[in-house]
Amino acid sequence: MRAVQLSAIHQLGVVDVPDPRPAPGEVVVNVRAAALNHRDVWIKAGQYAGLKWPCTPGSDGAGIVTELGADVDPSWRGREVIINPSFGWGDREAASGPQFSILGLPRDGTLAQQIAVPAVQLSAKPEHLTWEEAAALPLAGLTAFRAVMTRARVQPGERVLISGIGGGVALFALQFAVAAGAEVWVTSSSADKIARAVALGAKGGFNYTTEGWNAGLAKLPGLFDVIVDSAGGAGFESLLDIAAPGGRVVFFGATRGNPPVLPMRKVFWRQLTLLGTTMGSPADWAAMLALVAAQRIRPVVSDVFSIDRAGEAFALMEQGGQFGKIVVTL
Repeated sequence: MRAVQLSAIHQLGVVDVPDPRPAPGEVVVNVRAAALNHRDVWIKAGQYAGLKWPCTPGSDGAGIVTELGADVDPSWRGREVIINPSFGWGDREAASGPQFSILGLPRDGTLAQQIAVPAVQLSAKPEHLTWEEAAALPLAGLTAFRAVMTRARVQPGERVLISGIGGGVALFALQFAVAAGAEVWVTSSSADKIARAVALGAKGGFNYTTEGWNAGLAKLPGLFDVIVDSAGGAGFESLLDIAAPGGRVVFFGATRGNPPVLPMRKVFWRQLTLLGTTMGSPADWAAMLALVAAQRIRPVVSDVFSIDRAGEAFALMEQGGQFGKIVVTL
């Protein structure tokens, strides 16, 4: 079969590899589409823990079950499925356990024509989604659902701010918060991305590259009940300035690094809650799929590439030029 393979740092190729064989409890999925995440780019750049070469990246995928290992329910054969990339979460809903891992490293991932995975990681593909949309959902959708619904517990009528709109998780956070009945605002450096977010249900947006963009907002106490962030860095303090007293700030990344300082007085005086989160539990996964089906939510697909153009897909992700998910068809 054909697979995307990383043989060393920044060394990506599309190569022939042996077909996978299912171990007991596993199935083989004929992957129809897969999607990229920033995690794949960081692995390619050698900026991720537990690197091994060669490896096939990819955490997101959807396809058709073609082979069954021992002890697998035969009803899975031939079914259209989506793969939960959150492996070994553990027994506690509060946080993942020591056996937790994400599909795509150390285990070979979805950027291949076939993949062997435990049957417990499978769910039926939402019927209203295309293969490309289904492939776009897993990692980013699960991360956003846990952030918005499980950790921040967004309520109808609350005001929510999502920073850096355009990436997959941020867009899912927007869609889920809107589905929850919240009034959602976004930030971006792009007027076009803000306008596209408004078309998806956002109330409006702010260009965070504008000097003092949050100054006026900070004079309106209680503006944002929930703030969703993945950047961190020097701009994190500006988000605290526009959080409502008693507000919640939930974050799942630090693409701009750690904040230079954490203004403790702002946090305790305004009784803010800081919520860290990553990925999600099996319960989060099931609840996310139920919400997507009930609300007919469609993932935003930015661009679609064939497997032979996987290098172009990675380049687009590295440039940050996407609005939504980048999908590779297998």
